[in-house]
Amino acid sequence: MDEEQLVKVYKALGEPTRLKLVKALVSAPQMACQDIAEKLDIQANSTLTHHLKLLTDCGLLVVEKEGTYRYYSLQKDVLKKYAPTLISE
Repeated sequence: MDEEQLVKVYKALGEPTRLKLVKALVSAPQMACQDIAEKLDIQANSTLTHHLKLLTDCGLLVVEKEGTYRYYSLQKDVLKKYAPTLISE
């Protein structure tokens, strides 16, 4: 097990907003930034960007760019490895 990634994943999921974000993406194949902001009621783009960057850096999220839009989806294999209970909820 990669201890560095383990620490990053648990640190990222230890923050309530990021945990809600991951839970929201469990039921959706992918979401755009605007959809995530609306679902989680995040007003500041910089706040959302910060959370998305941390989740992407630890390997939990993948970003797909399409024009000016960015779509985020879960790396389910990483989630299954480090936090399998989130998938079964």
